[in-house]
Amino acid sequence: MTPQPVPDVIGPDLDVLFVGINPGLMSAATARHFARPGNRFWPVLYRAGFTPRQLRPEEQTELLRYGLGITNLVARGTARAADLSNAELVAGGRTLAAKVRRHRPRFVAIVGIGAYRAAFARPTASVGPQPEPLGAARLWVLPNPSGLNAHYQLDSLTAEFRALRHAVSGSVR
Repeated sequence: MTPQPVPDVIGPDLDVLFVGINPGLMSAATARHFARPGNRFWPVLYRAGFTPRQLRPEEQTELLRYGLGITNLVARGTARAADLSNAELVAGGRTLAAKVRRHRPRFVAIVGIGAYRAAFARPTASVGPQPEPLGAARLWVLPNPSGLNAHYQLDSLTAEFRALRHAVSGSVR
């Protein structure tokens, strides 16, 4: 499979725009977000209550029906997010800010604390809601759902996503 751009799943006025770090090699090969079978994004999205059933990567555009979208900080596919340079992450942060201005999501959820810290020069940021917005959107940082992220087991990962869902549900448009 030849790497190809992974298209944004995005539209105007989403409730949440999820932001991955960058496509892994499987995602780049299939043009689908969070495509590696061990990635926990799709199960966690369902378990946290964002979707009524567990979607598969090939159903990514279904997210729009639920007021959700996905993009990446960096478009380039790599075997590991650690293969990205800080300059790529900073440039990705600027690109993301422009997407947020254009599409006006209510919440932006970056999935990957290290990437967020690098992209937005917030070296002490922690998982959860951030004090500063991104454009007009409330900004939230979630743990990376990659199966390689041993710091978060499925239940604790789900709890972090669920906290965002509760914030989204409790906020007024």
